[in-house]
Amino acid sequence: LFARFPFYYEVKMAFVIWLLSPYTRGASLLYRRFLHPTLARKEKDIDAFLLRARERGYETVLRFGKRGLNLAATAAVQAATKSQGALAGRLRSFSMQDLRSLPDQA
Repeated sequence: LFARFPFYYEVKMAFVIWLLSPYTRGASLLYRRFLHPTLARKEKDIDAFLLRARERGYETVLRFGKRGLNLAATAAVQAATKSQGALAGRLRSFSMQDLRSLPDQA
């Protein structure tokens, strides 16, 4: 929409140079006149929003952490129960072999 205006890009570049120039201090002027008063009026609302966001973030991390730990514990228990028969068979075979290899003592 703005690109149809004549000299749009030239005016835009001049504005950016005015903002960045240390001689004109355009960005500082805009901040002091417009942005700072608005932020000062809304400071309590912004602080309350940040506090709520921090609390929600903490609760979310705890919830997902608990869920992840529950999933990991469930997976470990399921893996242990599925392989319990094979593990017990191997332990029995090792223990029987060890008992047979002992010399007989009368």
